[in-house]
Amino acid sequence: MRYSTHLIAAAALTFSAATANAGGLSPEIMETPPPMEDKMEPAGSSINSTYVILGILAALLIAAAINANDDDDDPEPTPDA
Repeated sequence: MRYSTHLIAAAALTFSAATANAGGLSPEIMETPPPMEDKMEPAGSSINSTYVILGILAALLIAAAINANDDDDDPEPTPDA
């Protein structure tokens, strides 16, 4: 009976020692993460979009005003006699 008790105790100590050294005795390998690239923000527009819209609107109004005064080129109708 003593022999089996010593055998069980030795097996338990061997098992606990094996699990304690499961990671090995070598130093840990620390991997450095790859360097992160700095994300560049997209370059902003040099002019405000409001000015672009106002410019297009002004160009359309000017074109409409020029077209409205362009009726003088049509010959005047002659009355039927």
